[in-house]
Amino acid sequence: MISDDVKVWLIIGVLALGTFISRFSFLGLIGDRELPEWILRHLRYTAVAVLPALIAPVVLFPPATNGEVDPARLSAAIVTLAVGVWTRNVLWAIVLGAATLYGMLYLTGGFG
Repeated sequence: MISDDVKVWLIIGVLALGTFISRFSFLGLIGDRELPEWILRHLRYTAVAVLPALIAPVVLFPPATNGEVDPARLSAAIVTLAVGVWTRNVLWAIVLGAATLYGMLYLTGGFG
């Protein structure tokens, strides 16, 4: 029977190998070649596709409230999105979104 330590290190090794292979396929094999225009066009939208996928679960099912929708986090996300679209300034969107979050947490008693 394999001990728990061996299992953990085996999993870490397999994940490290998988990560290396996926990164090497782009950087090592095609890193110095010119990519076709259609691939470059699709790669421009990677951040736009990934960022909402990372943020939406935290806003709609926040761990701080055990998965319940929280008005403070939802309003902060709406303000951040609105300011970002309106001003096209990431810094203002972050600052006003954070101010909205802390203000709403203060008003709703979410700090404790």
